[in-house]
Amino acid sequence: MNWVTKMFSSTIGQKFIMALTGLFLCTFLIVHMIGNLQLFKADYGLAFNTYAVFMTTNPLIKFVSYGLYAFILLHAFKGFMLIRKNNTARPVKYAVQNGAANSHWTSRNMGILGTMLLVFIAVHMGDFWFEYKFGHVPYTNYTVNLETGEVKARALESTYVQYNKIEESITATEAGQFKNINVKDLYKEVEEGFKSWWLVAFYLIAMLAVAFHLYHGFQSAFQSLGLNHPKYNGLIRFIGLWFFSILIPAGFAAMPLYFFFK
Repeated sequence: MNWVTKMFSSTIGQKFIMALTGLFLCTFLIVHMIGNLQLFKADYGLAFNTYAVFMTTNPLIKFVSYGLYAFILLHAFKGFMLIRKNNTARPVKYAVQNGAANSHWTSRNMGILGTMLLVFIAVHMGDFWFEYKFGHVPYTNYTVNLETGEVKARALESTYVQYNKIEESITATEAGQFKNINVKDLYKEVEEGFKSWWLVAFYLIAMLAVAFHLYHGFQSAFQSLGLNHPKYNGLIRFIGLWFFSILIPAGFAAMPLYFFFK
């Protein structure tokens, strides 16, 4: 087992771990993006709130979430370790150094970008995840007409509490069948939070950091895993640039902008 310890404590081993955890986090971004697109649905937040309940109560999702938190910390820790090792290996910079001639500036500033993202994750989880689980998030009653699909929403009193995050029932009247849903309203928290211009600006800056971090990180992960090849390097660069560096950050940035100008 000694060779395993040496392998994963070496620079190559740490880059290998960085690559695996980084690609896992890229996968999470896709899932998170798809889920958050529910915010744009014109149903007063019903789809997003039911999605939030599913993501925080499903046993499998909860188990994966704990792995996600661990991978975020491991990815950040190994990143800082690599930066420290590189700086220690060359404590005195060369008298003449033109870094721009040898690498893109994103690769030379991954530590700064990563630190920005770590701060963003802490703020983001504090504003929404922690508040949703431990804060006083209001409840909303939704009435869904099962025949027409029409949705009506009514905010419940601030003193209203229920044991579960969501409770559902079916009622039948002369007007038709209706589904009544009382659910913890994270949508309202998001809507209220993004009325603050400074929080919107903070998220936009963070999404720029995500874009630049992934511009280098996605391609670098495949190189660290030894999966770079002329046949598909072009595809990797295309996905890294247009999907992870542009589409994903732009999609996340659109959410605070949507609520701010709504």
